Amino acid sequence: MSTLALWIPLLPLLSAAALAAVSLSGRGRATVPALAVLPIAAAAVLTFVVLFGHGTGAATESRVRYAATGGPELWLGARVDGLAALIAVLVGVVATAVQLYSVSYMAHEERYTSYSALISLFTAAMLVVVYSTDLLVLLVGWEVMGACSYFLIGHHWERPEARGAGIKAFLVTKFGDVPFLLGILFLAHGAGTFRVQPILQHAIQQGGHGYTAAGAILLIGGVMGKSAQVPLQTWLPDAMAGPTPISALIHAATMVAAGVYVVARLYPVFLVTPAALWILAIAATLTAVTAALSAFAQRDLKRILAYSTVSQLALMVAALAAGGRDAAVFHLMSHGGFKALLFLGAGVIIHKAGTGDVDELNTQNLRRKLPVTFITMTIGLAALASVPPFSGFFSKESIAGAAYDTATHSGPTKSLLGVTPPAGIGWLVFVATLLTGFLTAAYALRTWLMLFGPLERGWFRSAVELSQREPQAPAPTAASVAEAVAATGPDAEAKISTAAEVTAGSEWALEALVAESIREKTAAEVAAAADASASAEAAKAAKTKVRTGPEAPRAELLPLVVLAAVTTVFGFAGLNLGWFASWLGDADGNAYRAKAAEAGKLIQPADAYHLGPGLLSILLALLALVLGLGLVFAAARAKPGTDPNHVLGFLRKPAFLGFRADDLQDAVVVRPTQAAADAVSFLDTEVVDAYVRGSGHAARLLGEGLRRIQTGNVQLYLTGVLTGVVVIAAALGFGR
Repeated sequence: MSTLALWIPLLPLLSAAALAAVSLSGRGRATVPALAVLPIAAAAVLTFVVLFGHGTGAATESRVRYAATGGPELWLGARVDGLAALIAVLVGVVATAVQLYSVSYMAHEERYTSYSALISLFTAAMLVVVYSTDLLVLLVGWEVMGACSYFLIGHHWERPEARGAGIKAFLVTKFGDVPFLLGILFLAHGAGTFRVQPILQHAIQQGGHGYTAAGAILLIGGVMGKSAQVPLQTWLPDAMAGPTPISALIHAATMVAAGVYVVARLYPVFLVTPAALWILAIAATLTAVTAALSAFAQRDLKRILAYSTVSQLALMVAALAAGGRDAAVFHLMSHGGFKALLFLGAGVIIHKAGTGDVDELNTQNLRRKLPVTFITMTIGLAALASVPPFSGFFSKESIAGAAYDTATHSGPTKSLLGVTPPAGIGWLVFVATLLTGFLTAAYALRTWLMLFGPLERGWFRSAVELSQREPQAPAPTAASVAEAVAATGPDAEAKISTAAEVTAGSEWALEALVAESIREKTAAEVAAAADASASAEAAKAAKTKVRTGPEAPRAELLPLVVLAAVTTVFGFAGLNLGWFASWLGDADGNAYRAKAAEAGKLIQPADAYHLGPGLLSILLALLALVLGLGLVFAAARAKPGTDPNHVLGFLRKPAFLGFRADDLQDAVVVRPTQAAADAVSFLDTEVVDAYVRGSGHAARLLGEGLRRIQTGNVQLYLTGVLTGVVVIAAALGFGR
């Protein structure tokens, strides 16, 4: 199977080459959908062939020597173990869904050909990362993914925010790639090779000392960048400026998952290095909680999903830090399915409604107008919130269970390595997982209410809808906005509470309401103009902003239905004790066998391979779910004219701003770097160049002096010679 895996990345690579040729020639645009979809679909089918061909066996490898360097040799090859086979299937399925979805979604784009070529190239690079047996070749795929993400995020390059987001994503991830490269070099120097298997064996035999420990810690930089973990998480929310299908591909199952994948791929290296585990645990738990709070506070649908992705990736990293490799991979695959579903569903909604602002979407009765999208996104949000029996419930519960096992572990460790992560990491991850589950349930329900809430029952009304009941003031100010809000609605108590929130709320809340009133006033003016120039139906369409016609083309709805079905049934894979572990295999590539695990002959203790729900963890996970859902329900019923995220209180504004992580990066990195650059520029121009300019100026002055002496007057020359002779004679005479 490893030989077949060696050729799979060539299919999307050939697709990218063919699409690039079409784009450059400007001919054959009718063939673009076939060139985009069919090779990726074929690659996805072959990943299934590799998965079932590999089965539950040990890792296999096919390789050829690429170059003899005088040191560690470079190898081109594929290493297929359970982890690589499973993740390749995820990449192939999601990439195929995105290409199929894009045929309809991006049909109107002039640059659709180059867009699909970049997706194919991106898919090829990710498959190289997944299957590669050599870390330097893995690095090549890693960097090609980063370059493709730069172009895809900035696809709408005519928009400044898209250009800025692409540059930001590229620079932030490259900031983490520098230590990532150094980490690969350290590991290769310690093991004497860049191949994965010898590096794992070296870590198992030598432990977490010297080059192994240094390499593990340095690799974390790349993991933080690609998987958007603190402090390099700021690029991913801004990357929502790219097309929505790109968000589903890059920010659900592929690029952002690459960091998690590398840690799982080299897991023994990290497992024997406690310092690396602590760094991963602290960064991941901080990211999980803060990103969940930020998702709760956002108003743009794609940014909600972006911060949600950051939070869920942090749970995977935290699970790895706590010894739950199987749980982390289980959640990676589960999350890749339902998050791709949510992003693609968001694309249908945004295309249909013409906006991604959930406050505006709340007024458009999407529940009836988009029935398929409503059902599939409800399934996706339920999985995100960990509602049983959807996949997210089982995968996140397995993380909590793994963390709890580590926290309560005592006595000798019965495993090949004989070590487990510190109990402190287990408790830290366990508490953070429950807290993140509570917050995730809350913002998932809030998102569902904002999109599909039962408006006809009066359970939830947006501030925009309430403000439309009375005329808006022509020039909104703090007083006029408070007056307008106080004048809305028949319920006096609701009026007082809404006005109090506006007048006593933060500056951010006030600015948000003013912006909404201006936006709605503009929409009303457009509707009036349409009514005067065309017909009443055109005016009504302008007011509602929802486009008429079918819900969406089949090419967009089919991926939603397939992903929703996978999200519904995939979670049950963890209920069969040992099934997922058998297909995933052990961390060193050997096959998983229950008897071997019980005998302590595998990398981790036997409990680390069990994903079945535990009684305590499942009860606490359900409690977090109920509390999160109940909090939002209570907030929506208590203040029907306000966004439920008002329960965040003083955290609402900093969470909306991402806890000012951009400002922190600006203060810690950007400004010092700019100051250092200014200092270097000053030294270069005013010191180094001063010597160069000074030597030239001195030579010019010397030449000027000599030129004045060289007059051509012979008498003056003879006078000079005689004067010199007299001076020398006098000096010699006085010397005696």
